[in-house]
Formats: sequence, C-alpha cells, structure tokens
Amino acid sequence: MQALSALADPTRRRIVEMLAARDRTAGEIVDEFDLSAPAISQHLKVLHRARLVTALVAGQHRIQTLNPAGLVEIETWLTRTRRFWSRRLDALERELRADHRRKKHERK
Repeated sequence: MQALSALADPTRRRIVEMLAARDRTAGEIVDEFDLSAPAISQHLKVLHRARLVTALVAGQHRIQTLNPAGLVEIETWLTRTRRFWSRRLDALERELRADHRRKKHERK
C-alpha cells in the first residue's frame, strides 16, 4: 500500500497535514521546511504516486491539494484492521469472562 508507505516519512506526513488545512503551492510548502525545493519536490512526487496529493494548474502555479481518493485507501485498510482486532478483543473478553465465572463457581 503506497499511501501508508508514503506517510511513513515525517516530512510527507507534515505536508499532508498542511494540505488538509488548505491548498498550497510547492513554494509555500518549501517555505515551511528547512529543506531545499528539490527535496520537497521529491516528497511531493512520492505523495503524488501514492495518490495522496494532486496538483491543479492555476496560471503559472501548480496548486498542491489533498486527494481524498488516496485517503480512502488508508481508511479501507484501517476499517479492515479494526474489524480484525475488534473480533479478537471481543473473543478475548468472552474467554476472560467465562474463565472468571468458572473460577467463581469453583470457589463455591
């Protein structure tokens, strides 16, 4: 899953957080970091490949914007993972309750 891999990097996570607040040009993004423009460009390429960010052309500017479709992939994965753990934790809770009842019964 490219989206999670892309977000493993703290710079890219911060870029996504910035774009969640509002669209920005690459230059505006560069201004927020102590990194060179080519370094930010590489981070943006990774985010574009992961479909987390898209660019809109506005005159001479390319406006970087968050792509909701890329976030859907992450949400789908999280939903599947939550269901897995929820079922497992529910089974554990049932077993612990049954064990508690057995021990309580044995003491009588």
